[in-house]
Amino acid sequence: MTDGPDLTYAASGVDIDAGERAVTLMRAAVERTNRPEVVGGLGGFAGLFALDTTKYRRPLLASSTDGVGTKIALARALDRHDTVGIDLVAMVVDDLVACGAEPLFLQDYVACGRVVPERIAAIVTGIATGCTQAGAALVGGETAEHGDLMDADEYDLAATAVGVVEADAVLGPERVQDGDVVLAMASSGFHSNGYSLVRRVVDRAGLDLHATPAGLDRPLGEELLEPTRIYARDCLALVDELGVGTVHAFAHITGGGLAGNTARVVPDGLEAVLDRGTWALPAAVGLMEEHGVPRGESERAFNCGVGMVAAVTAEHAERARSLLADRGVPAWVAGTVRRAEGAGGARLVGSYT
Repeated sequence: MTDGPDLTYAASGVDIDAGERAVTLMRAAVERTNRPEVVGGLGGFAGLFALDTTKYRRPLLASSTDGVGTKIALARALDRHDTVGIDLVAMVVDDLVACGAEPLFLQDYVACGRVVPERIAAIVTGIATGCTQAGAALVGGETAEHGDLMDADEYDLAATAVGVVEADAVLGPERVQDGDVVLAMASSGFHSNGYSLVRRVVDRAGLDLHATPAGLDRPLGEELLEPTRIYARDCLALVDELGVGTVHAFAHITGGGLAGNTARVVPDGLEAVLDRGTWALPAAVGLMEEHGVPRGESERAFNCGVGMVAAVTAEHAERARSLLADRGVPAWVAGTVRRAEGAGGARLVGSYT
């Protein structure tokens, strides 16, 4: 028998009581995300969702998994944890809606070095806020305490969302046509991409996260933590109003930038030509460029002010733009789809205003 006090799970780095308190603190926020199809409540071994198949002719389930990435390091530096959950939801549901799928439910995974109930509750409350914005239910998740793998204040986030779309209403490159207009939807900031580069600039240039740089109207830390805009309901409203004969594709602008992600919904033989002159480069991106990021790298790593694009028929472009504006999403005609002279895809032309 080993001498010394009895070994406990808490002494080994896993505090079950703290985990249970975190669940208590987040319960109300999670329950606010419930849809009528949710069966049961928080605390089960699996989340249950009653899909009403009578509503669909041939339903396809769509799924997406993603995380927040190194934006979390900024949340930790600023000790603000109530917005990264919104980022997490945005990254998965806005991928789902790109194919026309309605987000149904989401499950999250929070890994941390130490469970601080108030911090975990703030994170999950942010996730619940994002789910409410997207119209998705938060049907379950997992908080894992990994003291032997992570420092006490470290954490990481991931989530999987499931959605549904009619088989004959799937959006994508197969629908995009010569002459389509590319509508750009404004981003709310950097969203959740490029933060390894952003943080390198902040560190190398010695930028103060609490100061307001020239060109910005708030402290840099607040600018960088601005949560990702969730477009899911707005994109679905566009399809509901105009139909898949008018709305042909959406592209979620994440890692790879505007041209790289737009190219994913352009079929062979066509190209999307996007005119930089139709919008202004965000001041925060300009700040990154002032401190050493080349323009070409900015346009690959950052969204440069555009978080989602839609390919729509030219005759309905203004109607689509107006619908988005009515829903609070600034949008504009950023380019057109046309026959490709070369390999096709998407490219940026002109200069920012």
